[in-house]
Amino acid sequence: MDKDLQEEQSTGIIKFTPPLYKQRYYFIKDLVGKYRPKKVADLGCADCTLLWMLKFCSCIEVLAGLDICASVMKENMHRLSPLPGDYLQPAERSLTVTLHHGSVAHKDPCMLGFDLVTCIELIEHLEESELKKFPEVVFGFMAPSIVVISTPNSEFNPLLQGVTLFRHPDHKFEWSRLQFQSWALETARCYDYSVEFTGVGHPPTEMKNVGFCTQIGVFVRKYPQTSESAQSEKPTETVYKMVFKAVYPSLKDEKYLQNAVISEVIFTAQIIKRNLLNHLMSEHEEYNDDPTERKSKFHPPMNAFSEDLGKLVVEKSMVPFVDGNMVYIPLTAIFSFPKVNQLCGTFEKLCKLIAGKVTLSSDGSAVMLNTEHKNEEN
Repeated sequence: MDKDLQEEQSTGIIKFTPPLYKQRYYFIKDLVGKYRPKKVADLGCADCTLLWMLKFCSCIEVLAGLDICASVMKENMHRLSPLPGDYLQPAERSLTVTLHHGSVAHKDPCMLGFDLVTCIELIEHLEESELKKFPEVVFGFMAPSIVVISTPNSEFNPLLQGVTLFRHPDHKFEWSRLQFQSWALETARCYDYSVEFTGVGHPPTEMKNVGFCTQIGVFVRKYPQTSESAQSEKPTETVYKMVFKAVYPSLKDEKYLQNAVISEVIFTAQIIKRNLLNHLMSEHEEYNDDPTERKSKFHPPMNAFSEDLGKLVVEKSMVPFVDGNMVYIPLTAIFSFPKVNQLCGTFEKLCKLIAGKVTLSSDGSAVMLNTEHKNEEN
């Protein structure tokens, strides 16, 4: 997968904005948005830029990269590691990213089960023997629902300054539109796929007959894999070498979910406590101003809290109160806040996740916070 300098810069005849390599990546990102695959593999991932872009797509749970050059992947694989913010605010989805060193001419079971496989500016780097094996590996063995293949359109080359034969010294060939379409249609026929042709990198209006600078084939499998076809002739021997693996923190992991729930419960309880104490303070000042108006029972007005809490205080069991130097915030009130409810799902799970982690009343029905301003977390 190349970021050809001829494509990124002004050529004297043509300039691509954004650069052509970015247009290819945006094409894949749009395709992911349309089909929402859960598992995506990028063959010929090189510097991992496409994988880095795709890790932000919320539908993807598994990302895998494969390249014949391990050194380039190792130089850039740090971009795929979780950031501190990923641990502070774990996502709801799980995400695992792996990088593998190997050839697309070889079969490895680690590449089975993917929904989308991308081959961006890859096939033109393959030797003839590798290109012959490529369709069977990708379409026969891996057999994903969708395969995207991009490759240079040789008809566009006369418009690129400095290009005499091929756009990159490592290219073994560059196909015209007819050559690519002939190969793609035959491959699709052999493995029961349909294929549509498009591309990125528009030519000048007066030269539109040359087609896109990068031609793209989008292959869609016609029939779902049966369990028999999925298991037939699938080797179990590992031939690729894994060079990187990252498992992102996720709320599907009980440990991260518990931390998120505890944090949200304490945050919510602190807000309720602050509003309650502020209201009691204003009542105290009102009492000092007019001792004839004594409030025998606390009923917080609807505007004393947030709109959400205002709806909660209708039920007596959900009303927070002060006893001595402790504030009691019923768990039922905390659970009714949208964020807590969304995280836990059920009241029983809320109780389970905070048990022993948050200070509760003797009957376990309310969070206890000290009226003093100090850290109430255990």
